[in-house]
Amino acid sequence: MIFTLTSLPDDFKQVVARIMELRKELGFATSDNMNRWWGPLARMAAARAMVGSNSIEGINVTLDDAVAVIDGEAPATAQEEDKAALQGYWNAMTYIVQLSKDPAYVHNENTIKSLHFMMLGYDLGKNPGRWRPGGIHVTNTATNTVVYEGPDVDLVPQLMGELTAFLNQPEAQPLIKAAMAHLNLAMIHPFSDGNGRMARALQTMVLSREGILDPRFSSIEEYIGYNSAAYYAVLAEVGQGAWHPKRDPLPWIRFCLTAHYRQADNLLRRLSDMGRLWKALEDEVKRRKIHERVVNALVDAAIGLRVKNPTYRNLAGISNQTAKYDLKRLADEGLLVPKGEKKGRYYMAGEMVKQLRNETRSKRRITDPFEEQG
Repeated sequence: MIFTLTSLPDDFKQVVARIMELRKELGFATSDNMNRWWGPLARMAAARAMVGSNSIEGINVTLDDAVAVIDGEAPATAQEEDKAALQGYWNAMTYIVQLSKDPAYVHNENTIKSLHFMMLGYDLGKNPGRWRPGGIHVTNTATNTVVYEGPDVDLVPQLMGELTAFLNQPEAQPLIKAAMAHLNLAMIHPFSDGNGRMARALQTMVLSREGILDPRFSSIEEYIGYNSAAYYAVLAEVGQGAWHPKRDPLPWIRFCLTAHYRQADNLLRRLSDMGRLWKALEDEVKRRKIHERVVNALVDAAIGLRVKNPTYRNLAGISNQTAKYDLKRLADEGLLVPKGEKKGRYYMAGEMVKQLRNETRSKRRITDPFEEQG
């Protein structure tokens, strides 16, 4: 048997309802592709999720690295294995986006294995795309002690079959189904490596398949990355060091619902901030009589990214020569600050752009949806 939830307490149901309201509001706001800031927001949401999920695995990459992979470029700072891990993650997430658009798709074990191969295919020693061939345990490297031992290898095919059957059950509430999918895959630990990344990706996949939201906005991987200690603690609390599927999953459900609430709240805040930032930058370039297409570059700089010619010209849909002219003009105006030379040249935000970013940025709220009730 796998982990199951027998019933959901009323206060949990109330939080689910509040999350669904936020998700509905966010879905409405992000469904209008006519908003020019929708694309940058989606791109950054995906990049933050990528950094968050991979950082938990000890893959330390920058937001610039993640954005580069999304933009089809090579990350400038990451090590080769980290670059491969980033690209593999993005390939898997892109596939999840495609599957979310296929109404005929049915969850199956081969797709889960395929996603794993996309993530870990750069290292065949990690058995990408197939269940682990033997036992597995998780070790705390700081204390050199085993903190979790997965179920016997002979149980893995049966347990993954049960998990797949659960994924195809139509009656489960999507947020709860996604959380339970994450928990079960993490506890079954069916792969030799990459189980955490796969569990988090599966949660996003379930949400996108259930029509909760675009995968770039339904993921809670950014939140998990910022709260990794709490993430591991709640998994340890529920798992108790080994395969104990009769344990109560409610602490884990509470963690996931809190993550969804805070992530949706932050995304709505960022959406509002992005609209104000875009308008302020647009007004500034109009005042200086610069073409409004340069706002694409200024937004990236304002949120802390390195602006490079290839990325800017792809975003703006312009030629290399026009991109060179625009970036030089922005540098001459002090809106961007050039760094590096020749092929290594990039641009960062100037003081005016930083100021506009600060003026249009709202304060982040730290909320607990369970404490806010009543």
